[in-house]
Amino acid sequence: MELNENARIDTSQIDDRRSSGGGGGGIGGLPIGGGGLTGIIVTVLIAVVGGFFGINTLTDSGGGAQTGDNTSLTQKCAQENAEEQLDCRNVLYVNSIQDYWVDALPASFGEQYKPAKTVLFANAVSTKCGNADSGVGPFYCPADDQVYIDLSFYDVLAKQLGAPGEFAQPYVLAHEYGHHVQDLLGTEGAMRREQERNPTGANEQSVKLELQADCYAGAWAKNATGTDDASGQKIFTSITQQDIQEGLDTAAKIGDDALQQKSGGSVNPAEFTHGTSAQRQEWFQRGFDTGDPKSCDTFAAGAVS
Repeated sequence: MELNENARIDTSQIDDRRSSGGGGGGIGGLPIGGGGLTGIIVTVLIAVVGGFFGINTLTDSGGGAQTGDNTSLTQKCAQENAEEQLDCRNVLYVNSIQDYWVDALPASFGEQYKPAKTVLFANAVSTKCGNADSGVGPFYCPADDQVYIDLSFYDVLAKQLGAPGEFAQPYVLAHEYGHHVQDLLGTEGAMRREQERNPTGANEQSVKLELQADCYAGAWAKNATGTDDASGQKIFTSITQQDIQEGLDTAAKIGDDALQQKSGGSVNPAEFTHGTSAQRQEWFQRGFDTGDPKSCDTFAAGAVS
């Protein structure tokens, strides 16, 4: 994977709150449906030490008025070789993912794409889905249409979960923006209504939502080298098979079965909310192989077994 050193890093797609403190840990460490938490949190993982990753089908908390200051980030990312810095590199990933969906969403689904900011935070953050700490991991909040990430999560991903590959980072972000696409298309809302109608099938619906986000991430990866900055410069000069393998390796490490085993417990399919390692790999690969988000209908009859 190579980023174009001449690509302009657009920090306007970011809300940098790393120096603003944030809120308490109202999301981190709580199970699905935990009392006192409001909002919907859609995340990459489940059951990591110190945090919980899943989907909480609750209500808008009315919070999230906090905003950050991009001054330092903008100055940093305007410097030479800025793409070598972790935060600036992740800004470019966000730029690429959103540039892809600007064209792909209307082409594939006839809907216009509405940009969503990524909020960078440190330790804790206040959102319209409630207060979160770093233990939650990356998540998308439909109540305020924003992606949230503490970049220290990548250390957890590499050192605790065994997914150190560089491509794990854009895979994580592309997955979260997949949830934004689901929100725009009404898929996430329809899934929540089905969970309410049939609570016994709630986890199955959650798995389908997460696998679809993995597939959308794969579709972006296939088309990443075609994404441009505002001046028409390519953002990626190459995506290699090794990169895709790193994405697949990451998917394997964050499957429900793999995480349950890593936590020392037994594998219990009844508690799956994101899909097995094999399923997550399968759907990321499907998105990449086809390059077509229309191929990502995990909700079709018999699509996920």
